[in-house]
Amino acid sequence: MCVLVVDGANVVGSVPDGWWRDRATAAARLHHHLTSAELPYERVVLVLEGQARRRVPEGTTAVGELSAVETVHAPREGDDEIVARCVSAVEGGQEVTVATADRGLLARLDGLGVEVVGPRSVRH
Repeated sequence: MCVLVVDGANVVGSVPDGWWRDRATAAARLHHHLTSAELPYERVVLVLEGQARRRVPEGTTAVGELSAVETVHAPREGDDEIVARCVSAVEGGQEVTVATADRGLLARLDGLGVEVVGPRSVRH
C-alpha cells in the first residue's frame, strides 16, 4: 500500500495566502483539496495540530473506490505524530511518502526509508 503523510502545518504554510489569519480555515481548504484531488496514493494521512484542528474533524473520508484521506489531530507536536505514523507504516510494509519541507522533521525521517516530496507538490 502506498501512503502519503501530509504535514498539514508545513503544507498550509508553504504559500503566503493569509493562512496565518485563520489556520482552521486554511486546514479545511487543504483537506478539501486532498479529498477532491486525484493523488497516486491508496491512503493519505493529513496530520493537523493546534488551531488548525478546529474545522476538520478526525476520521477517514473515502475518496473514490480505492483511496481515503485520514485526518489525524496530533495531541502535541505534529512532527511527533508524523514520525510515529511513518514508523508504523514502514514497519507494516507500506511504501510511505511524506509531504513536508520542515528541516527538523526531515532530519528525524532520515533513515526511516520514506520518500519525501515538497509541500507544493500536494497543493497543485
